[in-house]
Amino acid sequence: MPWKLASLGTVLAAVMLAGCSSTAESAKDSVVAEAGSGRCDAKAAEFTIGKKASPQLLEEARTRSGSQSARILRPNDMITLEYRSDRLNLNTDAGLVITRVNCG
Repeated sequence: MPWKLASLGTVLAAVMLAGCSSTAESAKDSVVAEAGSGRCDAKAAEFTIGKKASPQLLEEARTRSGSQSARILRPNDMITLEYRSDRLNLNTDAGLVITRVNCG
């Protein structure tokens, strides 16, 4: 009986590892596919630092940076943790003055 459980455990481990490797490869392919389009260039949006955040400024910064999307982040805003190479972030202080620009 113990040999059957050990064999079953080995087979399950092999199946799990095979599933992980194919998922990692497909995720890698999707990152490569999206990297060529709409990639964000934060340096192009650094002109916004020190200015008061507004929808018009956000759109201009998004256009100049080449990103697909952009958002204004206030000090206590909840944000998602996924990294998106096509998204521009304008980080502000409590008075909505832009203090930092980054992609992600």
